[in-house]
Amino acid sequence: MEHLTGMAVFAKVAETKSFSAAAERLGLSKSAVSKHITRLERALKARLLNGTTRRLCLTEVGATFYEHCAPMLAEAEAAELA
Repeated sequence: MEHLTGMAVFAKVAETKSFSAAAERLGLSKSAVSKHITRLERALKARLLNGTTRRLCLTEVGATFYEHCAPMLAEAEAAELA
């Protein structure tokens, strides 16, 4: 439960395939997004993203983690709207 914010940030990065785009949509700085991802990867002891300056993609572990995060976050957003 303590990593929910990191999971939400990770999901937005996975969806946008960009730290910058995720930061803009979440109203965070790019460095804050990066720190959330780093903390989450350390907590999970797994690399979730691979990237260069031009391209960002999910690792196999990242793709599996995203499959679990996305529905949970969608439900949380729906609960807020209800």
